[in-house]
Amino acid sequence: MQSTREQGLWKRGVLWLLLLGPLFFASYGFANWFTGQRDDVGSLVFAWETQVPLWPWTIVPYWSIDLLYGLSFLLPACRREMDRHALRLLAAQVICVACFLLWPLRFTFERPPLEGTFGMLFDLLMGFDKPFNQAPSLHITLLVIIWAMFANHTRGPLWRGLLHLWMGLIGLSVLTTWQHHFIDVPTGLLAGFFCLWLLPLQGSTPLQHMRLANDPRHWRLALRYSLGALLCSALAVNLGGAWLWLLWPSVSLAMVALNYLLFGAAGFQKQANGRLSPAATALLGPYLLAAWINSRLWTYRQPAPSLVVDGIHLGRLPAAGDLDGYAALVDLCAELPAAPGTLAYCSLPALDLVAPDTATCRHAAEAIERLRHQGPLLVCCALGYSRSATAVAAWLLHSGRCGDVHSAVELIRQARPQVVLGPQHLAALQRLLEAPPRVEVAHAG
Repeated sequence: MQSTREQGLWKRGVLWLLLLGPLFFASYGFANWFTGQRDDVGSLVFAWETQVPLWPWTIVPYWSIDLLYGLSFLLPACRREMDRHALRLLAAQVICVACFLLWPLRFTFERPPLEGTFGMLFDLLMGFDKPFNQAPSLHITLLVIIWAMFANHTRGPLWRGLLHLWMGLIGLSVLTTWQHHFIDVPTGLLAGFFCLWLLPLQGSTPLQHMRLANDPRHWRLALRYSLGALLCSALAVNLGGAWLWLLWPSVSLAMVALNYLLFGAAGFQKQANGRLSPAATALLGPYLLAAWINSRLWTYRQPAPSLVVDGIHLGRLPAAGDLDGYAALVDLCAELPAAPGTLAYCSLPALDLVAPDTATCRHAAEAIERLRHQGPLLVCCALGYSRSATAVAAWLLHSGRCGDVHSAVELIRQARPQVVLGPQHLAALQRLLEAPPRVEVAHAG
């Protein structure tokens, strides 16, 4: 985040509020009115929800999100951050209202009459809110976005602790004010994190990387993950109850399918520090867990990296305790986070089960050559069998240690027999070998 704030940014924030405020009340009110005309609105309530207490005082944190919504526009330090934050809020409104219109649900509990200040706040709320706008909870979706903005600009353990406590109370209040059923909360969280993923404050958006894949292997993998998502959704809808949690894996697998089909490795939002963005971690959580378990099962018999040549090691993505003895790390894994600690680190995310393209091979070769001078270097991916092996082969060709693809691959296989380099990997390496060298142009200062 920028340490200094652009001058006059508050005016831009006011303009955004003047746009978003009326849009919020108009779209929310229309969805309430439209759904109120229908006679097919159902509900989704778990039996245990009858035990959720009504705590009238929690109407205060519930209402406070309106104040925090406005205050959040005072926090961005630059136009880019301001606009991305506003677009997140706009996306939340569009997504939630669309769901309210397409799949309306009704809140079923009857709240008893309440007196005093809390009762007045409830009466005020009921003046424009109706029991139809349920899943995903717009309150929770907006909370995720506002919480992220405040967290980015809150410093100190005390203030951050108070922030998280109050935001947690707001999240809890949607249940304890009897405004929402439980299903609205996790669906609201998914919608909120989707908005964060779609419009990151730093870097490009996934939409800027959107290109329809032309590789049949990408399409096949996208189809497999799509079928997995459909299976999870079918089980969740038909079995109900606790099986509804399968909607989370369904969303996770659907996003992986979209990454193979449209967004590429950028869809995993792996950052320069080796971590995935919080939004990608939340949305892809079930897939990430399965991918990590899979990587450990496949490498159970050979967890240690293999020395190839000249201090270059090839292996699986290391845990924090596996980095002793290394000075640098080149990471080709897009789908799993790394913990490089204090090592010199370079992240070149590439999709699993498909060959890195020639540009990635070149960047990997250059990174290996640059970082190997700092000491022992580990080149890794999820297993250390394909993407990272391709990167090491690219370096062997780039550095002139091997004159052809066959000799580079054979040298790697001697060190790590489990490597899997198919025709696509070999073709990418051959294109790298045949590509003309890049010419660095010096510009006069």
